[in-house]
Amino acid sequence: MPTLAHFCQIIRHSAAVIALCAVAASSAIAETVLIHAGTLLAVPGQPTQTEQTLIIKDGKVSQVLDGYRDSAEFAADAKLIDLKDRFVMPGLMDMHVHLQGELGPDGDSESLKFSDELVQMRSLMFALRTLDAGFTTVRDAGSNTQPMYALRDSIERGWIVGPRIIAAGGVGITGGHNDISGMKHELLELYTDRSICDGPYDCRRAARDAIKYGADLIKITSTGGVLTDRNTGTGQQMEEDELREVVLAAKRMGRKVASHAHQEDGIIAALQAGVDSIEHGTYTGTKAIKLFKSTGAYLVPTLLAGHTVREMAQNSDFMSPAIKEKAIRVGSDMQENFSKAYQAGVKIAFGTDTGVSAHGNNAQEAVLMKQAGMSNMDILVSATVSAADLIDMSDSLGTLEVGKHADLIALDSSPLENIEALLDVGFVMKGGAVYKQ
Repeated sequence: MPTLAHFCQIIRHSAAVIALCAVAASSAIAETVLIHAGTLLAVPGQPTQTEQTLIIKDGKVSQVLDGYRDSAEFAADAKLIDLKDRFVMPGLMDMHVHLQGELGPDGDSESLKFSDELVQMRSLMFALRTLDAGFTTVRDAGSNTQPMYALRDSIERGWIVGPRIIAAGGVGITGGHNDISGMKHELLELYTDRSICDGPYDCRRAARDAIKYGADLIKITSTGGVLTDRNTGTGQQMEEDELREVVLAAKRMGRKVASHAHQEDGIIAALQAGVDSIEHGTYTGTKAIKLFKSTGAYLVPTLLAGHTVREMAQNSDFMSPAIKEKAIRVGSDMQENFSKAYQAGVKIAFGTDTGVSAHGNNAQEAVLMKQAGMSNMDILVSATVSAADLIDMSDSLGTLEVGKHADLIALDSSPLENIEALLDVGFVMKGGAVYKQ
């Protein structure tokens, strides 16, 4: 007779059974699990090992042993998972997603017609697709915050299924990229969020406000953005004093700051203010590269977003002229400039801006990074070790070492030989529970 866990594997894309499957997954965490790994990349950046046994207890890695061990050595009821013909590695991590939406021609009407509750149900579906693709941890870089915090907390409590979420609270200036655009004046006023600020002290207030209501980090927009429906460009928009006050307020309260930034002037201003990561970083130049290296900030490249908006701008008619111009220009320039930053030794953390691209296709970013000249191993490091470092979770995530969360995936072939192996993840475990097999 099929088990509940097996039933959940069959219908894992159905939001109606999310809570039921969470029960099935959580019930597996208490038992001892042995994984026979044919090829194991326990620590990306270090050599692989063959014929290894991972011992999982209480959702964490308990031991990593040479050879294929007998489950009877560890517990009478130990469960054995045979991955002898697979490549096993830590779960992937995406440092820039937007789980509440997906770019497309119906976006404007959906923003007006969809209730917060309906958006929340759709975000559950997107979260499932993300986990199914092998991404066990994500950083949501800006959403309707209270529903996103509820999704984050529900997953953490095991009530529903999804990737571990680090959720950002946004801070932006009037008329900037974080502000509402593309609507008639009455709706602009109605939809303006309390996170919008002007001047250093108001922006300090907005940062503190975001933390008060549950933000894990602060997301700012030091430059204009592609999808802002205004002819305001992609250059610097937030002033240096505003950026400094946001960063200072966040760090006083133990939060990191990520800055959306395209043009180099805004990248430089954000790095000088002390941000921890630059999202997109399209026009990173020589001066910005020096600041990246001196500050230790990460670049989260989101090449997939650039590729997606360029394709949409060239092949569809739903974008306004203001957006279309920026999409083609920025989307065409991203890979070349990313390559320069990588070759110069800038620290890279994997991020896609999924929500611009389709949820579940996150690993396509790795293919674009490879095309830009990044080595396969460095790509895997960016999506594991470096991502964990960016979110200050290196003690529990990013590698399969003793004491860390048992977040892992298995692939039919080695991504060190062909990075496209990441596009087809056949096994997903998060926190010791199997979500895909």
